[in-house]
Amino acid sequence: MSNNEELVFKIKADFLKSLAHPIRLEIIEYLKKKEASVGAMVKELGVEQSGLSKHLAILRQAGILASRQEKVTVFYSVRDHDIFNVLRPIAEILRKKLSESAAVLEQLGRL
Repeated sequence: MSNNEELVFKIKADFLKSLAHPIRLEIIEYLKKKEASVGAMVKELGVEQSGLSKHLAILRQAGILASRQEKVTVFYSVRDHDIFNVLRPIAEILRKKLSESAAVLEQLGRL
């Protein structure tokens, strides 16, 4: 494998790693249709501000979120809604997996 190929895989892995946290996924979903301030997200998501700020920084660094400052308030929004083209198939795969597991459990219940 060439260095360029390795670099591409690392970049992809780092991007996916930025999504690999339940709170980050919740933040992205929360910001799907609107921008929001850090304060609003703290209240709405029930996450401490210090933890939320860390997650927001990771998502912003990955290019998933954009931020803007208005006086002392920072607002976040989804930078590129194509992120949902990544998340939707994952949800579909999980739905299928859950459906298959339910069928197996149903079979076990009949034994």
